[in-house]
Amino acid sequence: MERALKPTSRTPSEITRPLAEFASTLTLDRVPDDVAYIAKQCILDWLGVTLAGAKEPLTEMLLDYVQAEGAGDQATLFGLNARGSVSQAALVNGAAGHALDYDDVLRIMRGHPTAPVAPSVLALGERDRKSGADALTAFIAGIETQARVGAYMGESHYMTGWHQTATVGSFGAAAASARLLGLDTDTTATALGIAGTQAAGLKAMFGTMCKPLHAGKAAANGVMAAELAKRGFTSRMDVLECAQGFGATQSSTIAPEAALEDLGSLFWMPNLLFKYHAACYGTHAGIECARAIRKHPAFDAAKIEKVDINTAERTMGMCNILNPQTGLEVKFSHRFTAALALAGEETGSLHVYSEDMASRPDLVDLRDKISVQGHVNYGPNITDITVHQSDGAVIRESRDMAIPNKDVDVQWDKLETKFRALANPLIGKEKTDKVVAIVRDLEKQKDLAPLAAACAKSG
Repeated sequence: MERALKPTSRTPSEITRPLAEFASTLTLDRVPDDVAYIAKQCILDWLGVTLAGAKEPLTEMLLDYVQAEGAGDQATLFGLNARGSVSQAALVNGAAGHALDYDDVLRIMRGHPTAPVAPSVLALGERDRKSGADALTAFIAGIETQARVGAYMGESHYMTGWHQTATVGSFGAAAASARLLGLDTDTTATALGIAGTQAAGLKAMFGTMCKPLHAGKAAANGVMAAELAKRGFTSRMDVLECAQGFGATQSSTIAPEAALEDLGSLFWMPNLLFKYHAACYGTHAGIECARAIRKHPAFDAAKIEKVDINTAERTMGMCNILNPQTGLEVKFSHRFTAALALAGEETGSLHVYSEDMASRPDLVDLRDKISVQGHVNYGPNITDITVHQSDGAVIRESRDMAIPNKDVDVQWDKLETKFRALANPLIGKEKTDKVVAIVRDLEKQKDLAPLAAACAKSG
């Protein structure tokens, strides 16, 4: 279960600077082994979904855009026969990594933690010939900082309509970039201020190319924030807590105690959740319910009369596209993802999220038998599904997808299998093997050049 926040009577007046101090002074020897291990799993998983996302039309459009304005030669655009400046690589790789909505999630952040942080770290690290240990430390600093910014903002920021992968993610990318650049505490706090004044991204854009663009923009925002701060660019060093700052203007539920609770000893990385279905995480509990129902001895797809989905009210604004027309929209449809699973389609395969599948008559017919009801008393990742059949059979399943996998070795094996399935078709087995080996021992790597080269498209 997600770690509970400890009650405290402390009401800190400073938020931004303590987080900046944590990020700027973090060293790998202060990171618990399980946190470092899970961080490497995050990077491996993100590289896989980024390589697969490189084939998406939105990535091709972004590549055309950066090449039209004059692509640089500082960092690799993963899965593409191209390079770019650090900020261009952060933008393109960040968007590609979120293009399939197949990347990890973190409840306390209320978003996708790796998507905005990894592209900034790997692009800067490649340019500056940073070691694997440097990159891993910066990555963890970024993830943990954005987790605490997410905790500070509370539920209202997300429920109002802000996409926290974009907003909170900008802070994570800035903290990671600042750590990799070796910025001190005050300069890192300044970078967080520069990131905060750029942070934006609307949930209304879910189901369009703008959602993955949010991750790319957050990554590029973070790089810019750290690079400008390094050069003496000024900003508020209390952007989170100041009057008219990020918290005051973007949340009605700020939680200072949550932001600073056990800072330096409590790590949120073990609460991270990975995806094994290529759709919005809000649909995953429903998919798992439908898959379990399909295995029930009494289940007969031909006899389905109606299907009732009960889920968290908070998912209704992001996962309830009733009649999706595109593959992207399918990823945000409780009804259609449940229909896919009930029909026996492999929801971990990328091809099922397409315009052709969205219009396939049997799936549309099944979709239209499904109704969805949101409930305020349901946890954010709880769903139950009841199937009613013409023979009188009623089959019900319930799932809670907010529970992390505690066996991190099993989790590595599952993520490696997922990575190989996504990477092999694009970069080939030899490079795929190399990426797995490098990431597994990332802290031992002298620099990131071999990893970047292995993630370049073959041929």
